[in-house]
Amino acid sequence: MASKLPTVAIIGQANVGKSSLFNRLVQSQQAIVAREAGTTRDNVVGRVEYQHHQFWLVDTAGLKDPNDEFEASIQEQITEAAEAADVILVVVDSTQYVSDQDRMVAKKALRSKKPVLLIINKTDLKESIASDEFKRLGIKEMIRTSAEHNQGILDVLDEIVDLIPAKSEEAPDDVLRIALIGRPNVGKSYLFNTLAGKQQAIVANIAGTTRDINRIAVRYGARDIELLDTAGMRKPGKQEVGIEKFSVLRTLYAIEQSDVCFLLMDVNELNTQLDQRLAGIIDEAGKGMVIVVSKWDSVENKDAYTRDALAPTISRTFKFTPWAPLIFTSSVTGQNVTKLFDLALDIDARRRQQVKTRALNDLLQKVVQMHPPAGLKNTHPKLRYIVQTDITPPWFVIYGSNLKFIHWSYKRYIERHMRETFNFAGTPIKFSFRDEKQIKANKARIAEGKEPVTKKYKQEKEKLARISPSEE
Repeated sequence: MASKLPTVAIIGQANVGKSSLFNRLVQSQQAIVAREAGTTRDNVVGRVEYQHHQFWLVDTAGLKDPNDEFEASIQEQITEAAEAADVILVVVDSTQYVSDQDRMVAKKALRSKKPVLLIINKTDLKESIASDEFKRLGIKEMIRTSAEHNQGILDVLDEIVDLIPAKSEEAPDDVLRIALIGRPNVGKSYLFNTLAGKQQAIVANIAGTTRDINRIAVRYGARDIELLDTAGMRKPGKQEVGIEKFSVLRTLYAIEQSDVCFLLMDVNELNTQLDQRLAGIIDEAGKGMVIVVSKWDSVENKDAYTRDALAPTISRTFKFTPWAPLIFTSSVTGQNVTKLFDLALDIDARRRQQVKTRALNDLLQKVVQMHPPAGLKNTHPKLRYIVQTDITPPWFVIYGSNLKFIHWSYKRYIERHMRETFNFAGTPIKFSFRDEKQIKANKARIAEGKEPVTKKYKQEKEKLARISPSEE
């Protein structure tokens, strides 16, 4: 089972290079999962993998209106980071002497008791000041960087992975965790209360975490379910635009904690860029998802035709997650509310299913025969066999040769047939491709002592020893 990922937050005052640092750390892995559409801002949430570690990186520069007064915005920014992040990166400009604002940022970060790294950025400039000047901030770990010129970035990553746990398996329990995700005022709290109140027995109110997520345990049929509500994430009256309308860190944490996410959209305000962003984050996190159109009671003259007219429009908006079921609900009338639990239980079962290796390879041979992968002259990809290596989400590894030439559309083709054959409705499924020639070359180099035997190589070797193409 996939483990929950830690979160690293970047904080600091304006124009110190937070977004540039974020882009360097994330783009080095080509793992951007969120983009602020329609503005000049850079990404605010990214997933980074480095040396057997994975973590979410959050650029707090994108969370608040840059026109806000410094005192108002930066303090909320730091408080949010201190509550929800596992590691805090405080960024300062190496060409500017320490200011009162820098001291305030550092003080609040240190007071959080979380690991703090001081990133002294823009060190490539002639006006750059010696590191001793920044010791007065009281942060012991200091790293000099130039995000613009990609200097010191690996040092930052090395320090981060020393402070977070390596990706590992967690002891599973039988509780199904469902997170209600969406923009403010789409009906999350109403649905949360309705789901809790309609069930057979409310087991317990669970105290909110420091991430301010409301939780309640209920029992549905024979299953224990924990509901996570991300409502109440902003101050009343705050009506900022776009990403500011919800707390990225708290929403991200709720997604990581969950097994299945209900992505709520107000029927009167469908298909926003932010909804697409949230769906992308849920998909990237490997969680189950149901697209829930709320407030159906507010639609006048509703009938099956209205629903049938809306569904294709919504599906086109979320065409990158065609596996997510769509349901129309009303917390006021109770329409389809109980069905949500049945959907979540079904998705949880799909996420846990394990397909026999022989059945997988029969399917792989069938799809390759129907439509062989295209390539270059004398370099056609060969797909030899496939194995399932993980669940929640289901993860498949395909072995072969010249796999780097496989087009993304062919991967979609394989996934489509996989879903049609084994029914993975409601859950993302992940694929990895392993080139046998590259694996053999790596083994040869290691045998000759040219490369150290890495943890990743040992894990790969153990996995291959347990699984063979003929295994049923």
